[in-house]
Amino acid sequence: MRIVVDINHPGHVHYFKNFIREMKQRGHEIIITASHKDVATQLLQLYGLDYVDLGSYGISPFQKLINIPIMDIKMYRAVKDFRPDILLGFSSIRAAHASKFLGVPAVIFDDTEHAAWEHLLYVPFSTVIMTPSCFRKDLGEKQVRFDSYMELAALHSACFTPDPSVLSEVGLTENDTFIVVRFVAWQASHDIGQRGVRDKVGLVKALERYGRVLITSEGAVPPELQHYQIRISPEKLHDLLYYATLYVGEGGTTASEAASLGTHAIHVSTTAKHCGIFRDLNQYELLWTSESDDDTLKKAIELLRNPELRNAGRHKRDRLNHEKMNITTFMIWFVENFPGSVGIMKERPDFQNNFSI
Repeated sequence: MRIVVDINHPGHVHYFKNFIREMKQRGHEIIITASHKDVATQLLQLYGLDYVDLGSYGISPFQKLINIPIMDIKMYRAVKDFRPDILLGFSSIRAAHASKFLGVPAVIFDDTEHAAWEHLLYVPFSTVIMTPSCFRKDLGEKQVRFDSYMELAALHSACFTPDPSVLSEVGLTENDTFIVVRFVAWQASHDIGQRGVRDKVGLVKALERYGRVLITSEGAVPPELQHYQIRISPEKLHDLLYYATLYVGEGGTTASEAASLGTHAIHVSTTAKHCGIFRDLNQYELLWTSESDDDTLKKAIELLRNPELRNAGRHKRDRLNHEKMNITTFMIWFVENFPGSVGIMKERPDFQNNFSI
C-alpha cells in the first residue's frame, strides 16, 4: 500500500511513529507530511523520519482560517504524484480535503470533543473517523470506536521502555520527588476563550514545598520561574514523565501521556470537562481535572502526601495496559484490511479484543 500520514502536533508523531516503522518493515510505502506546531518537526527529525514540510497555519485565528485552503493545496501537491491508497491523520482538515481531491479514502483519528470547528471542516470529507470508546461526541455513521487511547500507541507497556538517563540530565535520581509542570500557549483553535492556571508563580512556589518542580512551557514563563524551566530533548519527555512523582499542567496531551505512564496527573483547563479520555483516566484514579488554582493545589497536596504514590501509579498502569489494547497493532490491521476492516468493526466491535494483551 501507499500511505500518507499527516502530522500537525508533537503528539501526532508519537501516535503514528511505531505504525510508520512497522508498516515500512512490512513493505508498505509511506510519505509523512508535517506542519510546524511546537516541536513536531523536530521530533520527526530526532526519530529519523523523513517528511514533507508544509509550513505553518500561523498563530492567530485569522491566519489559521485564511491558510486552510493554502495548506490544502500544499498537501495535495505534496502527495498527488505518490498516488496514495489511503490518507491518515489526527483531526486533519488538510488530509480529509486532499483525499477528496485525490479520490482516495481518508481515515481520521480524533479524541477532542470540543474541537467543533475542526469537526465542521473535516468530518464531511473523511471516509472513517476513529475515536476512543470513551469519546463523548457522536460523529455519525463514519465513526468507529476503539477501546484504547491514542497515547498508548507509543506508551503501552508493550512498546515503551523508560530510559532513566534523562534524570541525570536534570540532576535527579529515581528516588527523588519531583513534579513536572506544563504551561501551554493557548493558540489552538479549540483553545480560544479558554484558560488554565491563573497564578503560575503561586502554584509553582506552593508545589515546591513537596518536591523539586520542573517546568516545560510552549512560551515564555514569568521571570521568577525561569530557573525552574528545563530544556531537555523533546523525545525524552516521556521518560521524564514516567519517573515523575506528579504532573500538573495545562497540556491535555501531556496529562493523558503522564497518566498512561502511571504518573498521577492534574489537568488544569476549562476545556477538560468536555473530554471523555480524562473521565476515563479518572476511573483509573490516574488523572483529575481542575479549573481553579485552589482546587489544583488541594488535589496536588493530597496526592503528594502519599508516600506510596509512585508504586500505586505503577499498579494502576498495569491494570490500564491490561484493559486497553496496544492501538498500534490494531491500526496496522485496520489499514491493511481496509475497507473490509470498517465493516468488521461495525458488525463485531469486540473483534478488537484480539489486539489486547
